[in-house]
Amino acid sequence: MLEISIFSILALFMLGGSIAMLVNKQTLFSAFGFLVAMIGLAGMFALLDSRFLALAQIMVSVGAVVVLSMLTILTINAKEENLPHEPNKYKWIAFASLLVLPITLLIYKSTSALYASFATMQTINSKVVGKLLFSEWVLPFEIVSILLLSAMVGAIVIARKDVVQTQGEES
Repeated sequence: MLEISIFSILALFMLGGSIAMLVNKQTLFSAFGFLVAMIGLAGMFALLDSRFLALAQIMVSVGAVVVLSMLTILTINAKEENLPHEPNKYKWIAFASLLVLPITLLIYKSTSALYASFATMQTINSKVVGKLLFSEWVLPFEIVSILLLSAMVGAIVIARKDVVQTQGEES
């Protein structure tokens, strides 16, 4: 009973954070919604007794991605008049949800039948994941980190270029 209530609270966190990401016009509040959703996901990993994935979720998604995206958002400082006008946003969200719902139900039905096969599997500890990450998966891991870094630097350069141009026009 306790696990179901904790699961429900975490699911509400994830759902609320996801809705906040989509609904808020201010990008900073959308980033806070993403933060809440990622914390809920880390809680789900902890509830599944996967401490390594929960800590990795908190360190990578919450600690790095959310903080860097908030830094970029605050650096860019987008004004409301520059944001796109989306009159049919909620219709598209409802339409996309209806498209994804049957696939989600099929995945749920197929994974609920696989519980018996997952119960017999051996658990993978963090030592095995660490060895794989730093031996076979080093290159993809580093490529993703360089891609994220270059995206952040590019966003800052684009934001700073507008600031430098407007300051030059004022003087």
